[in-house]
Amino acid sequence: MSTTRTTFPVTGMTCAGCQASVQRALERAPGVERAAVNLLLHSASVDYDPAVTSPPQLVDAVRATGYQADLPVARADLGREEAERERAAVVEFRELSLKAGVSLALGLLVMALGMLGLGAGQPRVSWGLLAVTAFVMTWAGRHFYLRAWNAFRHHAADMNTLIALGTGAAFLFSAFATVAPGVFERHGLAPELYYEAVIIILALILLGNALEARAKRQTSAALRALTRLQPETARVIRDGRELEIPLGEVHPGELVVVRPGERVPVDGVIVEGGSAVDESMLTGESLPVEKGPGSAVIGGTVNSTGTFSTRATTLGADSVLARIVQLLRDAQGTRAPLARLADRISAVFVPVVIALALTTFVVWYLLAAQAPLLRAFTAAVSVLIIACPCAMGLAVPTAMMVATGRGAELGLLIKGGEALERAGRIDTIVLDKTGTLTEGKPAVTDVVVLAGRDEPELLAQVASLESASEHPLAGAIVALARQRGLGLSPVQEFRALPGRGATGRIGRRQISVGNQAMLRDAGIDPAPLVATAERLAALGRTAMFLSVDGELAGLLAVADPIRPTSAAAIESFRRLGLEVVMLSGDQRSTAAAVAQQTGIARVVAELSPEGKVAELGRLKAEGRVVAMVGDGINDAPALAAADLGIAMGGGTDVAAQAGDVVVMRNDLLAVASVVQLSRRTIRVMRQNLFWAFIYNVIGIPVAAGVLYPGFGWLLSPVLASGAMAMSSVSVVGNSLRLRRVRVTAHS
Repeated sequence: MSTTRTTFPVTGMTCAGCQASVQRALERAPGVERAAVNLLLHSASVDYDPAVTSPPQLVDAVRATGYQADLPVARADLGREEAERERAAVVEFRELSLKAGVSLALGLLVMALGMLGLGAGQPRVSWGLLAVTAFVMTWAGRHFYLRAWNAFRHHAADMNTLIALGTGAAFLFSAFATVAPGVFERHGLAPELYYEAVIIILALILLGNALEARAKRQTSAALRALTRLQPETARVIRDGRELEIPLGEVHPGELVVVRPGERVPVDGVIVEGGSAVDESMLTGESLPVEKGPGSAVIGGTVNSTGTFSTRATTLGADSVLARIVQLLRDAQGTRAPLARLADRISAVFVPVVIALALTTFVVWYLLAAQAPLLRAFTAAVSVLIIACPCAMGLAVPTAMMVATGRGAELGLLIKGGEALERAGRIDTIVLDKTGTLTEGKPAVTDVVVLAGRDEPELLAQVASLESASEHPLAGAIVALARQRGLGLSPVQEFRALPGRGATGRIGRRQISVGNQAMLRDAGIDPAPLVATAERLAALGRTAMFLSVDGELAGLLAVADPIRPTSAAAIESFRRLGLEVVMLSGDQRSTAAAVAQQTGIARVVAELSPEGKVAELGRLKAEGRVVAMVGDGINDAPALAAADLGIAMGGGTDVAAQAGDVVVMRNDLLAVASVVQLSRRTIRVMRQNLFWAFIYNVIGIPVAAGVLYPGFGWLLSPVLASGAMAMSSVSVVGNSLRLRRVRVTAHS
């Protein structure tokens, strides 16, 4: 089945029960393979078969549950959508704060009147309290009752159902006592009024919602920071003039001028000039990166020192920054496996709570020695109020959103909740050699010159010869000569010797570079440097002998250098309790040398891409949870075969990377950071779920009155509402601790 993904907004969800109802409806819809409903983002992401269903039908499926959904709209520019979401969040917070503040003030006033003995038995005051309570319910609490009614019409129940039942019952009871107090008196009951409880319950729930809304905004702080990186204008060269134009008017191929202290407006390649560019917000790299002609720059990074001109390449939605933002949005829209536990409980939670409240009412009414109706009523309302499952719905997604945001700040793009959880469960980490443990391109590691020879002169002669060669190692020699500022001379009579080396004339000198076989064919004795060559070969380096006019002159060693942080990263993996395995397509001696220098004990070499996949299969058959780390291109099959694929991205080709996690810079220490961040996130998720569940497990029986026979303790509806509101805030607050998490392995 060929599937398509769509993401669209869903409004009206307030708790885990709401989320579970929407998710259940989408999963049951024909043609849907997978659905993920996010309470925090108020969105649904659905993988569906376009031959069976369509976005309008999916939207209708959500609306049929009583919640509002709209068709997805075309994505605006990079920051506009996030800015609109931020404005909506601010408006929501201010509106909830206003309603909570006014309701709380009125509730305290009503409570004060009750403490002064005004209210019950004072008809005018009672009618005034009824009017004030009705105002608060219709103005501040209106959405609770409307949503509860919508849920009821669609044969569902959620948090709003519990609030509406609890406060509605208290209001109706009080209104009846106000309108017909004589009925109570004839039955020997005082006409108790619960107006202050209704108002304060609504006020505390609204206050909790306001604090929750404020905290939820902070979970997306990293995403908002990313969208603000892109400047609004760019300075381009047109018709020989420098013009400042809106970013949307820049065309691919145009020259863009970037001055010191400015943000690079677009992705491009430097044509002229150079600078040190701060890429920390995108890659987590703490030090500025030196850039010169031919270097790629990423839009949104900061130019630290010099002025340069860059030719614009990818723009708009195809830019690196836009793709990172979209990856992060997609990740935050997914669900972690731990959330399924909350989903299963939430799906049946509200009906069970209503049944418990009714049972509580009946038991108290039958067994209470004094005022059984009032005690039964109070206990039932407390059960309804304290049981709202808000904290359950927030327990996992808040932690996941904060963690993925923190990961982005560290240069780690984690593609969803499932990847985040799996990263914390791995026990074996498999590393590709080339481009992962090593730099991925050859470089000259050693220059050995025999006595009487001038090193710069010899290096210039050899580099001049190799400039005519197409051998992969030749470029490393030429690069070293240019790096040292040595001039290259033209080559005459160049001749490649397959399997041996190359020879040619540089000026009046005959220069040769190659292996021992080439020297012996030319009658040159390599003995003075054989021991040195063997020592270098044991380190995984390729030694090339040099001769000038038929005499041995020295040797060069070329290798793919090990990354400076690789050995430290291997040690970090060990401290995290991970077994490290290296897979390589290279020859055994070279792979063994790299393994020895980095401290890896288990090595499998001379593997094809299919061989790497087979080796991963053997490890998984041993019962291991395996992460594969590779460069994301030629290691794509192995990355897909592992339990967790981690692609070393280098920060320039995000969308093309295979794997569940993309490390934005080529540093293995960042992979250790992924594991650390994941483990801490799982710990926070479990803490959140524990407190959300234990709160209800303890709170509901206490509200029902199980402690009353032994201790005389009863939980009032007002205290129940405060506890319910604070439980949600505490869960979000616990998740926000992940924003400050520091990973010790991070470089």
